[in-house]
Amino acid sequence: MSLDTTVVCVWLMSGFDRPLHYRLPASMEDMAQPGSLVRVPLGRRQVIGLIVEKDCEPEVSLMQLKLVLDLVYPTPIMTPELLKLGAWLRQYYGASIQNVLETMIPGPVRQGMKAKSDKYVSANKSVDSESLANLERKAPKQFELYQFLAQQFRAQKKSLVLSRLGASPAAYNGLLKKGFIVEESRKVERVAYDDELGDVEYASKQEIVLNEEQSACVDSISLSLKAGKFATHLLYGVTGSGKTEVYIAAMEEALRAGKSVLFLVPEVALTPQTVGRLRSRFTEHKDAHAVVWHSSLSDGERLDAWMALANGTARVVVGARSAVFAPLEKLGLVIVDEEHEPAFKQDESPRYHGRDVAVYRSYLEQVVCVLGSATPSLETYRNVKLGKYKVDRLTKRIDDRQLPMMHIVDMRIEMMRTRKPVTISSLLAQKLRDRWEKGEQSILFINRRGYNSTMLCNECGHVEECKHCSLPMTFHRSDNTLKCHLCGHEAEPPWRCPECNSDQIRGKGSGTQRIEDVVKSILPKASIVRIDTDTMGKKHLFREILGDFRKGKIDLLVGTQMIAKGLDFPNVTLVGMVDADLSLHVPDFRANERTFQLLVQVSGRAGRGDLAGEVVVQTFTPHAEPIQFARRGEVDAFLEVEIESREQFQYPPFRHLVRQVFRSRNADKAMFFAEQFARKLEARVGGKIEMRGPTPCSIEKMKDQYRFHIWYFTQNVSALMRDLKAVEAEIPFPKDVVQIFDVDPMSVS
Repeated sequence: MSLDTTVVCVWLMSGFDRPLHYRLPASMEDMAQPGSLVRVPLGRRQVIGLIVEKDCEPEVSLMQLKLVLDLVYPTPIMTPELLKLGAWLRQYYGASIQNVLETMIPGPVRQGMKAKSDKYVSANKSVDSESLANLERKAPKQFELYQFLAQQFRAQKKSLVLSRLGASPAAYNGLLKKGFIVEESRKVERVAYDDELGDVEYASKQEIVLNEEQSACVDSISLSLKAGKFATHLLYGVTGSGKTEVYIAAMEEALRAGKSVLFLVPEVALTPQTVGRLRSRFTEHKDAHAVVWHSSLSDGERLDAWMALANGTARVVVGARSAVFAPLEKLGLVIVDEEHEPAFKQDESPRYHGRDVAVYRSYLEQVVCVLGSATPSLETYRNVKLGKYKVDRLTKRIDDRQLPMMHIVDMRIEMMRTRKPVTISSLLAQKLRDRWEKGEQSILFINRRGYNSTMLCNECGHVEECKHCSLPMTFHRSDNTLKCHLCGHEAEPPWRCPECNSDQIRGKGSGTQRIEDVVKSILPKASIVRIDTDTMGKKHLFREILGDFRKGKIDLLVGTQMIAKGLDFPNVTLVGMVDADLSLHVPDFRANERTFQLLVQVSGRAGRGDLAGEVVVQTFTPHAEPIQFARRGEVDAFLEVEIESREQFQYPPFRHLVRQVFRSRNADKAMFFAEQFARKLEARVGGKIEMRGPTPCSIEKMKDQYRFHIWYFTQNVSALMRDLKAVEAEIPFPKDVVQIFDVDPMSVS
């Protein structure tokens, strides 16, 4: 008689925030491994959990431990390295076990969803002629069905056979019962190889011919790949320099070595051309399938994609930040495109940064990580300066195309000249007309949605704010509503000021809708389309618009940050930036960096074909450093000035920031618990940690919750998080007070 003596450590998907020990039945001894999903008892319930360790020392006597009930899947769903990554996520970001599991494992996999199968049917051709004659005489419908199947060369899908012949289930079941037909189940493959979001239509099938700089970059990455050790490369190339070609060449090198590849992009839906080129290149790779991992996958596709990656059927995954947890076998190369993008940071717990997790996963698996950008983040740039990362440079555009010429328009002078508010300057209007007359295309970029930015009373200065959030509402002319872009609340715009009853309440600022209207008055016959999140309700509309733009059906795109990310249109020769300095005037130490990155990235959309490009930047602060550095195309110089400023104030990347937010519908209660936390932490660690606050968040009220935060500056996040979690455990937080940790936050609001 076998003994069930093996003890496993299990993370539960039940809100229970510590691992529990269970005994493993002897029948599961061989199949159950770290990374296996299991069903276990918890009180009177049955819950699903993940084995994170096998052969553990039990906390109690062996006989007090409950038995694992069964395996959800016959093979592990996570690799040992991913288990280590999950443990690091929990410790570094201060996240719960449940949050970590929900982040790393897709819903259908966590829920134990089974692979879909279809029934296939074929004729039993060993049936004797007498039985067939008898069948034809007594059951002609069944005989007709049998004859059809007997004429087929292979088994047919049951549902198609029944619908095509109009046969009844009774006739089918009769044949099956008599043994005239044979039924079998086959697994349905729903892996999203044929992803709709990849712009394959425009993906080049030609062999890539690298220039001298690209070849040098590929050689550098190849050396690291051959060394078989952890190394991080910054692929630092100007916009339009051909970074994607370098990625593809490096990926092919890894695949030839029998390795798999993880490719992260900021947002799959916003990078259809990059995704299309990668997918078309690797979907047909003779020994590697490519999975595109995105939010539009059905549960079945998500399950099958995960399993295809876990069993090695798929060896390339392209996706946004959550793809960093894909269970790839024999990982050899990790690529993070546009590594500077804030979209890689997750808003919900665990508030991880996809780039940082990618680098740490590469370290755990001892593989090569490539970070690509024309405007590297200061965190990455400092790691290069410290010698932690290698740098590979692309200093010129493909085919020696020139970078676009940037014109700076001082909107203060423009308004003095016209003596009224100006949305589109005379220079930008003239260049828009010029491009349209030549049959060339233009892009106008603005950093906000809606028609006017705010509703402001000219008499008393009142601004219409959301009643649920301490933020101004935005006027949308298309449906004549005020909308809060934070919580979604809508209201009718007031005819009179609610404060002073004046009728002088007006919309101020220029949203995308307003710019669209102004441009239509400048180019009444042009085809103009607006792209922002308000127009993206229809599935894949963004891709359809980009397709029409490439085909020349659209003359001008007006959009928000959605059009700043990695788009490549050869016929675009003009980019206009309205209110280019808007992101400068926010209380955030990253404001200069964000503004500079935006200017360089957006201007990089111009002149990517044979025609030269121009950029017109409208600003009220033309001499601001980020604008002047961007005008001259001096990325290194900007980074040096900005990193010197950060060092002076000891802001990231010189120290880590951790933000703790307390929120409640009761402002006094939220502030009380924030103060209690600060006092207890100070008593515990003394002056070892620099702490600021608690103070109200810059957006003090959000979705009817009042918010206060404490900022911590540290060189050692792990040590700080241990102290924070210890203090958290000492304080009995009521249910109506929520507190969260945000490590390395990208926003200070």
